Amino acid sequence: MADTVRPPKTAPKGKAAKKEAAPAPRAYDGPPDYRVVGRHGVFPETTHDEVARFNFLAHMNRHLAANIMPGVGEAFEARIKPAFEKKEKRSFKDRHEVRKALTQDPMWQWWSALRRGTMESRQQAGRWVTLRQADDLNSKVREMTESDSRLVLAPGFRQPRSTEAIDHHCMPGSYHTELVPGDVTGPANYDIGIFATTGGMLGRFNDGGGVAVAEWVKQNMPDFKPKRILDIGCGLGHNVVPLAQAYPDAEIVAVDAGAPMLRYGLARAKSLGVNNITFIQGDVSDLSQFEDNSFDWVQSTMFLHETSYKSMPKIFAETQRLLKPGGIVLHVEQPQYTADMPLFEQAMRDWDAFYNNEPFWTKMHEIDLDAWMEKAGFAKDALIHGGVAAVVDPEVFPEAAKDTKQEDYGRKAAWHVIGARKVA
Repeated sequence: MADTVRPPKTAPKGKAAKKEAAPAPRAYDGPPDYRVVGRHGVFPETTHDEVARFNFLAHMNRHLAANIMPGVGEAFEARIKPAFEKKEKRSFKDRHEVRKALTQDPMWQWWSALRRGTMESRQQAGRWVTLRQADDLNSKVREMTESDSRLVLAPGFRQPRSTEAIDHHCMPGSYHTELVPGDVTGPANYDIGIFATTGGMLGRFNDGGGVAVAEWVKQNMPDFKPKRILDIGCGLGHNVVPLAQAYPDAEIVAVDAGAPMLRYGLARAKSLGVNNITFIQGDVSDLSQFEDNSFDWVQSTMFLHETSYKSMPKIFAETQRLLKPGGIVLHVEQPQYTADMPLFEQAMRDWDAFYNNEPFWTKMHEIDLDAWMEKAGFAKDALIHGGVAAVVDPEVFPEAAKDTKQEDYGRKAAWHVIGARKVA
């Protein structure tokens, strides 16, 4: 029988009698409760159990990033890297060798399986919420948009291969699938799950990226007063609504290939009191419906990694054509794989390409974007570089809970900016 430590029968005297000060309570550093999510006019209703499910997923994502992922790094340094160097008599030559070595290790396998499982669970959790109220959602959005000239759909529109063939980040049907005519359950699913996937780091309305871009432009270009703004790959408008709010006198045009996203996006914007955005269906690699020199600002936010390698040069050329002299284009993305980025980090960032249905991610992040911008016609000395981090409502995500050190290799709410000003 194990020994049991019992307290003394009499209290100790002297210095030993002084009680140790109780440790200060630790500040809560987890994700915010899902119940604080911003509920706009077309946001799906959620039950107690559905909220609990999203809260679990948010905490699981946080746990994987903060507690499990560092263990993969430790395993890499302690056994994966030494074993490779011992066997091959050399160091890793590129991220692909690192990734293949990682996949053989149980620590990486555990983390990867949990991460993929969490993403699939998040998608199915949101899918159940939206499908059970599909008729009400579709009807509500239809009433708000069907006679509104700010929704411009293209009957017979053919989806680009880059959207048609892929369920991006495990989202059933991706951005374009309609289960019934006028369906919006796909974008509604997307909308309600971001808060859980990011742990609230994008704010109450999941618009922290767009808010950050608007603030960055106002801070770095205080004299810039755009009258016409084009947002490409707008999705359901999370990141374009903040631009419209920041520049209420500007005309905003938002383009996407997915009709469900555009329907839902317009209804969402209207319910938030934003009425200066027109949502148009189109292929952003061919925007010939717009005239040359017709926009002051062209914007994309976390969009390029979901476009094909073949389409990207066309997109860059189109943005150059559409900009007015003196206008700007900004692309906000996760950082490129540069020579100073460790191969381990590159391999971990590549996880989304191989295991999260983001096949264009790996190629997009290795190309020289500066060179591609120059090839599209932008002057080298007119290129723009910067960085933005999501602006989050502190009432939703207190300063004490913000994680400024842990990088989730692809999901951290901080991005690089690459762009250019069109020279007159």
